[in-house]
Amino acid sequence: MKWMTVSEILTELKITRRTWQHWRAIGKAPKAKRLPNGKLRILREDYETWLESLAEEDAA
Repeated sequence: MKWMTVSEILTELKITRRTWQHWRAIGKAPKAKRLPNGKLRILREDYETWLESLAEEDAA
């Protein structure tokens, strides 16, 4: 089980933190877990599933 940081996702997708926050606000971001220190982590598997769902939306 590999956890990703928000920074890793921002780098991989080449998006800004503001875009990420907007996606989270409108429910378009992958599932994330908030740690006791307030930071977010995303399971790599959830991230990949989310990416696949975006590709399917584009194909439709």
